[in-house]
Amino acid sequence: MTPVPALYPCTITHVRTAPLRYTLRHRTYMWLIDPDRPPRLPRALRALARFDARDHFTGDGSSVRAGLESFLADHGVHLDGGPVLMLTHARVLGHVFNPLTLYWCHDRDGTPRCVVAEVHNTYGGRHCYLLHPDATGMAGADKEFYVSPFFPVDGRYRMRLPEPAERLGLTVHLERENGRPFTATVQGTRTEMTVGRLLRLALRHPWSTARVSAAIRMHGIRLYLRGLPVQPRPDHRIPERMK
Repeated sequence: MTPVPALYPCTITHVRTAPLRYTLRHRTYMWLIDPDRPPRLPRALRALARFDARDHFTGDGSSVRAGLESFLADHGVHLDGGPVLMLTHARVLGHVFNPLTLYWCHDRDGTPRCVVAEVHNTYGGRHCYLLHPDATGMAGADKEFYVSPFFPVDGRYRMRLPEPAERLGLTVHLERENGRPFTATVQGTRTEMTVGRLLRLALRHPWSTARVSAAIRMHGIRLYLRGLPVQPRPDHRIPERMK
């Protein structure tokens, strides 16, 4: 497995092809960590990267790993202490927004077991998909969660989620009855986590998670102004106590 912790400066791209064509592209950086041993920065820099249990799964686990284990147990999966790689945005300057967090889960001997895709929307909701990718990293799942206000909760995701190494290359397609109207990609290159590299990335992408959230909302406004109809949003929020 890839040594952790590691940083991935990356480009996130969203491409809509229907009912109108629109592209969003955003540069940021993500972390690859061991949720059992999250990185702990010097005290003066800790506001640049925190990994809190409250930001994942039900939000009330004793740790991120505990939340993951509880989710897996509910689906009959037990890792027996096997290693996990977690790709995520950290909480930066008190703010976090993670459109997609991925967990590559392994048995105790290191054999890949499953991938958990944890999706957050801009309305405070969370949902997890349990995936079993093939040897190429491909997996599928029915869409069960409201993400974009311009798509209803239907269709199926087709994802390519190879475990990160020197390169990070993820693809998520939304497939609906009339084709593939949405594709998201994440492309990046691994760099070793050092204080100097983190500071350079933080200066290049200040308040990175807030900027991701703001960019999504800004592009949503543009799509709305171009006449794209908003789909009704089902109630799928996490309780206030779990935020």
